[in-house]
Amino acid sequence: MILTIFIAFISLIGLIILHEFGHFILAKRFGVKVEEFGIGYPPRLFGKRIGETIYSLNLLPFGAFVKIYGEEGGIEHERSFSQKPIWQRVFIVLGGVVSFWIISAILLSIVMSLGVPTAISDEENGELINPRVQIAAVAPGSPAEKANLEVGDTIKKLTIDPEKKSEISNEASGQQLIINKVKEVQEFTNLHKGEEITLMIERGKEVFDVSLVPRVSPPAREGAMGVALVRTAIKSYPWYKAPFQGILATGNLTIAVIQGWAQALGNLIKGLPTGVQLMGPVGIFSLFTQVSQLGVIYFLQFIAIISIYFALFNILPIPALDGGKLLFLGIEAVRRKPVSQKIEQNITFAFFMILIVLMVLVTIKDITRLF
Repeated sequence: MILTIFIAFISLIGLIILHEFGHFILAKRFGVKVEEFGIGYPPRLFGKRIGETIYSLNLLPFGAFVKIYGEEGGIEHERSFSQKPIWQRVFIVLGGVVSFWIISAILLSIVMSLGVPTAISDEENGELINPRVQIAAVAPGSPAEKANLEVGDTIKKLTIDPEKKSEISNEASGQQLIINKVKEVQEFTNLHKGEEITLMIERGKEVFDVSLVPRVSPPAREGAMGVALVRTAIKSYPWYKAPFQGILATGNLTIAVIQGWAQALGNLIKGLPTGVQLMGPVGIFSLFTQVSQLGVIYFLQFIAIISIYFALFNILPIPALDGGKLLFLGIEAVRRKPVSQKIEQNITFAFFMILIVLMVLVTIKDITRLF
């Protein structure tokens, strides 16, 4: 557990460092002076000046930062950020956001080369590597959730104790089934609705049994157990195809996240449950713990997905985020003069405090949900 938390922490900090490096490299490229590139937040523990930039290691290990000359305005100098053309400033701001997508594409390229679990149909046969039926989603309040089933679990076998058979089902057949296809799970649970069945579950390196009772009359689109199932198999790509597949997967995941957000927003407007839960650092670490049990491929995939979420969140037009900086640059382009520095700083500070309060509240919710 401690090792997993450490790896999760290093992974998240690594994402933030590479994000700041994106700003750093574009600022250097356009001739903007970078005063400091820091890992962690002050107070400073160690710093070394190389050229005009101080590279520092700081006490609070919760991220990284780049101090760009003239970013806060008020400095009239040819190497000041505020004196550069708007398009160059836009690229410098976007450098950090795009770095998240680049990281995701690289990680997913590695995953594609190693072998990625790919969704396949029940009809697909032939040379399949490790075909299995996995849980893709668990409905709240369902028998599956009460049995502590989790996303990513593999259903290896379904069994029913003949002595516990109810009057609902009197068939002598279908008492045990080795699972290879989604329809096998569906047929077995439909056959034994209202009866206690035992599932052999594989979770990472663990294999254990779980008992539950499939519902006779489940809610619409939930199924008797309350799970969404997917059949997967391992598929790998040669080294020269893996990068293309990694970029394609990054694009597809980005679209999927945007569609998920749009659907959640639509449900929120309609007053329906969104199905989306905000999650803070504690919740993310909890997910890291679960995913790490599934193996290195799933772990790398998860980091890639987190990176995509960071990219999309960071580009939202919210002051205190990179998207907020782009918003102010857009206003400057339309007005042909920058927004008052005092107004921009006050708005940014206000939204920064809102984000901090939101993070604290979400973290408290994560802790109460875990304990």
